[in-house]
Amino acid sequence: MSNLLKSIFDRNPNEPEFHQAVDEVYETVEAVLKKNPKYQKAKLFERMTEPERLISFRVTWVDDKGEVQINKGYRVQMNSAIGPYKGGLRFHPTVTPSVLKFLAFEQIFKNALTGLPMGGGKGGSDFDPKGKSDAEIMRFCQAFMTELSRHIGHRLDVPAGDIGVGGREIGYMFGQYKKIQNEFTGVLTGKGQGWGGSLIRPEATGYGLVYFAQNMLAEQNDSLKGKVCLISGSGNVAQYAMKKLCILGAKPVTCSDSSGYIYDEDGITQEKIEFIMKLKNEKRGRISEYAKKFKSAKYFDTDRKADHNPLWAHKADCAFPCATQNEINKKDAANLIKAGVKLLAEGANMPTMSDAIVELMKGGVNYAPGKASNAGGVGTSGLEMVQNYSGIYWTREEVDSKLKEIMKEIHDSCLKAAKEYGMEGNYQAGANIAGFVKVADAMLAQGIV
Repeated sequence: MSNLLKSIFDRNPNEPEFHQAVDEVYETVEAVLKKNPKYQKAKLFERMTEPERLISFRVTWVDDKGEVQINKGYRVQMNSAIGPYKGGLRFHPTVTPSVLKFLAFEQIFKNALTGLPMGGGKGGSDFDPKGKSDAEIMRFCQAFMTELSRHIGHRLDVPAGDIGVGGREIGYMFGQYKKIQNEFTGVLTGKGQGWGGSLIRPEATGYGLVYFAQNMLAEQNDSLKGKVCLISGSGNVAQYAMKKLCILGAKPVTCSDSSGYIYDEDGITQEKIEFIMKLKNEKRGRISEYAKKFKSAKYFDTDRKADHNPLWAHKADCAFPCATQNEINKKDAANLIKAGVKLLAEGANMPTMSDAIVELMKGGVNYAPGKASNAGGVGTSGLEMVQNYSGIYWTREEVDSKLKEIMKEIHDSCLKAAKEYGMEGNYQAGANIAGFVKVADAMLAQGIV
């Protein structure tokens, strides 16, 4: 380990997710630092790994039984060199400062890659929306926003949704912010279309993921038509990725949640996706119900003691992990290669472990990191911000066209940066380098602040 990495890890002990993210970026950015002594002298990499602000607060609310509940709330404002802090809010029991710092660090580069003026941030709470009533979720969101509202603003920090935070939660938080500040302003993205939201925003991360994969295949004179695809997750990203894959002639065959996964050899068609969307978004049901409805599918329970996930062992051409971080380990990577997978594009943030990425690349799998391939969500959030600033709202076709452009530009800038530093065709290196250089140059120009 380099002295630079050791000093960062020593300064941030007991934060494994954050260490993993920093290590993954440094592996490729090290070449940029060696070639540009000015970046080293200004200690830009070290400065990027230290949040400009890390806010922690208590969230106290009352459940339906009248009992007082206490949760932890956070906002990590990582870097504002190229624009206001931008990044989602996650409500999940696994939320810790380490998880949020890794997500905020990744967000710096992801946002830079979009070409839009957005800095990196992330936030959330260890609150679990599962099993809570709408009234409980509303009370929690209002309590959370009462504190968070002191630290955000439409030119300062513009949060969005993430795991556990969808349109319902954004609505409750926006209403509370509006009441506290007494103004209607675009302080959150992912808003409803009738009150400041953008068309295509719900679809954007999943659609953008598929557009990125489409560009990767086009680079090899290939397309998604006829490709069998493995998908993990069944939330927003997975749902719209499956939709777009079907539209482009591909065949998604898997889908999962925390309890297990389904494998449908006949393919998950548009009709079946509608069932999944109703099941997960309205009924808050489990994916096992899919296998009861469609006899072509088999359901497999999650085995938490297993050393691999059998979802990644089914024969396929492409893989799209859309669930959560570190869901693909080295053994899963070996199974993907054995199953014939030639392309893996990340729909979640850092779902592939470091040793698994090495395994995939050695096995000839074309790998795209989430900071590039899942940037469509934040890219369209940026477009929502632009529409809020101007008060002019675009059509579905206009936003979708801009999203396609953003994903094509990210794809091309990754390849260009990788080639410039002697790592041709390496999307991971290209994404890290292109994002780092843009932010580093902005930080240099703004002095030691």
